[in-house]
Parts: sequence; structure tokens; C-alpha cells
Amino acid sequence: MSTTFFMPSVNIMGAGCLQEAVLAIRGHGFRKALIVTDTVLSKLGVAARIQSLLEAQDIQSVVFDGTQPNPTVANVKAGLTQLKEHRCDFVISLGGGSPHDCAKGIALCAANGGEIADYEGVDRSAKPQLPLVAINTTAGTASEMTRFCIITDEARHIKMAIVDRNVTPIMSVNDPELMLAKPKGLTAATGMDALTHAVEAYVSTAATPITDACALKAVELISQNLRTAVTHGDNLPAREQMAYAQFLAGMAFNNASLGYVHAMAHQLGGFYDLPHGVCNALLLPHVEAFNVQTSAARLSDVARAMGVAVEGMDATAGAQACIAAIRRLSVDVGIPACLADLGVKENDIPMLAANALKDACGLTNPRKASQAEIEGIFRGAMTASADAGRSASQATRDTVPA
Repeated sequence: MSTTFFMPSVNIMGAGCLQEAVLAIRGHGFRKALIVTDTVLSKLGVAARIQSLLEAQDIQSVVFDGTQPNPTVANVKAGLTQLKEHRCDFVISLGGGSPHDCAKGIALCAANGGEIADYEGVDRSAKPQLPLVAINTTAGTASEMTRFCIITDEARHIKMAIVDRNVTPIMSVNDPELMLAKPKGLTAATGMDALTHAVEAYVSTAATPITDACALKAVELISQNLRTAVTHGDNLPAREQMAYAQFLAGMAFNNASLGYVHAMAHQLGGFYDLPHGVCNALLLPHVEAFNVQTSAARLSDVARAMGVAVEGMDATAGAQACIAAIRRLSVDVGIPACLADLGVKENDIPMLAANALKDACGLTNPRKASQAEIEGIFRGAMTASADAGRSASQATRDTVPA
């Protein structure tokens, strides 16, 4: 069986690498950038800093800071309008998954025409997007290096999964100095998003030895560093290791794809506008409990990578230890206890489940589920597990959109 491995051709990483990245951008001969970001990074002056660095290299730029936490069709349209008005010849995304996804939507439509909804699904575009350089400021989504683009269709209240080789950025930049002092809730949510990427890629039906190696190393680094990054946001070594971890997880899922955790989380984000990383974290142990029947040995490997002593356990016991370790990590970093605490309604579950089964991310889940089984997973996540061990109200206050 043949496989294809996707990632940007250039990936610049490490503390203080931003200046190197700007020099690399100059080497492409670009003239004017649309910087796609959000209002927070704009107000903090991060976008202005990027503009100043570009200006020093004789590259003009304009800022579009209208990206919402779950970027929408309207966000893409607004950014595309600004790009055309200012005749930008490339795009820079600045931020976490939301600006990256919005920028991908803008760049894809700029090159291919039409509406972003035209590209929902797998490889629906005809040609590469406008060149995109993705500068990352969080350690979680890995959207800076993937061929995945998730856009909320506000009319249908769903998240569209666009999986397309033509949305892969030409360059990714991960400078952990840009990740320092991020809020605890954001750090936790994005870190658990990265863990979900790694676990889902490892149990995926499309996994390969390359994606396996990336996934397990990502799990190991997240287990060793996420708690520190959350508790001590100015710890540069922990931030740098999380940057590598989320990138490795991105390498894994960008090629092995994902599973029902993401298929279900997309529905929660699209319908309730909930933070993606938090939804993933809450659903991950429940979906993997469903997957034990087919993936016990692989989940036992994940437990070992998380530092659990699984020697002497059979595969099923190792898988259960994995699920327990995931729950402990979620509690330790302050993830809310259950979906009900996020405002999810029991009556909406049939609709959420039906839409999850249409999501492209579910195609590579190792165990196929019926509508009733997906509904059951949602219902299981509605209430706190016995070891939740934390005030849901406090967790909700600490958590910000990711």
C-alpha cells in the first residue's frame, strides 16, 4: 500500500527563530502580505511587531484581525475582500488554530475562486492556495503545518472539515518566545488538543510507522511538559518542548488523519461555539473507551508513552490505564469536568451525532460506530467521571477559547 506524507517544505523552530523566518520570507520575493490574526494579538502589538520586521525587509503588509475563536464563512469572506482590495500577493497567519484556519480559507479562495464551502471534504480544490506563511503562537492545533482547515458555517451551525493538500502552508514558524505568558486555560486546551491529535493518529486506520513514531514522541513530550507549561507560563524550556510536541502530533495526524473525537468536537464547536481543545479533552477518554475493543494494544502503547508502568498488564488493562492517565492529565491542567458544564443539551445529541457521522475525520477511526453508539458516547461525556476531582465552575472560569 502506498502512502503520501504531507507537511510544509520549510519549518523554522526554536526560541528566537522569528527573525530567521522573516529573512526566509524575504527570500521568496513577496511584496505585500495580508496578516490574518485576531483582535487579542492585534491589541497586544504582536501583529505590529510582525509588520515592523517585514518593513525592515521591504515587505509591505496590512492586518486583518477579524478572526473569531471558531472562524466562520463570514470571516473568510471579509479577509478575502481585504486581500483583494490591497492586492496582497501572499498571506501570513499569526496566532493559533483559528487565524491559521481562517488564513487557509482566504488563501484557498483567493487562488481557486468560489466560496469556502465549495471545498468542504477531501482535496476539492484545483490548484494551490495563495502562498501562506504560518507563524504560530500556541502549542496545540498544529494548523500551522497541516492540510486541515476547519471553518464554521454559521448558517448550518456546523464546522466544515476541509482536508486538502493545497491548503498546506509553504512555511511554518514555531518560536516559543511568542508562546510565553499565554493564559493557563488556553495553554491547557491547546495542549490537550495536541494530545488528542497524537492519540487519534496513533490508533487511526491510516497510521504508518512514520506517524506512529511522531505520535508517541508527541505523547511523551506532552505528558512531561504540559503541566509545567500551564502552571508556569513563563517557563521557556517547557514551552519549547510543547512546541515540538504539538508539531510532532501535527505530523502524525496530518498524514494518518483523526477519528471520532474530532468528528464529534467539531459539532460541539459549530453548534455551541465552544473551545475546540476543551471539547477534544472531554471527549477523548470516552471515545478511546469505545475504541478499546479494536485498539487495546495501541492504547497500551500510549499509556507507556505517558509514563504509565504497563509491564505485566494485558492489552486491555494497559488501555484502561491509558484512559485513566488521560483523565488525570485533564484534571491536573484544569479542563472542565463534563459537557453539561459547557452548556451542551441532552436534546441536541441526536442531531450532533448525525452530523458527527458525516465528518471526514471519523473515516479513520479504528472502530466504526452507529448513530446510537455516537449518541451514547456524547451522553457518557455529559456527566463528570468519578475521578473528575475538580470544580466545574472554577474550570470553566479558567478556560478560554482555543
